[in-house]
Amino acid sequence: MLSSGVARGQQLYARLEASATLIRNYDPQIIPGLLQTSDYARAILREVIDFYELPDDLDRGAIKRMDRQRVLYEREHRFHYIISEKSLYTTVGGPDVMIGQLDRLYSIIGMPRLTFGIVPMSAHAKVVVENFVMFDDKLVRVEGHTAELAITQPREIALYGRAFDVLAGQSVTGDAARTLIRRALQARAAT
Repeated sequence: MLSSGVARGQQLYARLEASATLIRNYDPQIIPGLLQTSDYARAILREVIDFYELPDDLDRGAIKRMDRQRVLYEREHRFHYIISEKSLYTTVGGPDVMIGQLDRLYSIIGMPRLTFGIVPMSAHAKVVVENFVMFDDKLVRVEGHTAELAITQPREIALYGRAFDVLAGQSVTGDAARTLIRRALQARAAT
């Protein structure tokens, strides 16, 4: 999928997001694409291009990633994002990029049709799972280091749904999530 650059992958995800009514996304390390600031997205995509030695289509890829965010404001879609608290501290692009990204997360809490949860670092490891995105109950995309999996078997999708539910039960939302984001911002400001 990446052989021609990062823009193509953004187009694929845009189609999947447009066709789903409920998107559930868990990421244990970074901020999911639809919630990223432009600077954060550019920094992530730059690392992907450099690591995989891809054609440099950073500008096109970043623009397409930002264009994907329009789906967040369409009434027929609902979103549930869960990240680990570690994601707030994983540095992408440097301190200024991270401060902007944390501010963005702080501001999305309470958006209509969007639930945002953070699994605290102190939470028990009830389920250990890689990052994944669920599109309705029809498809799960799992991003691996060397390949991306498209899971369509109902039994396997149900297991990812169960894992998501466990993580959602461990996550904090609303003011409790804002408190974790504020702590991460304070830690950034102190360095």
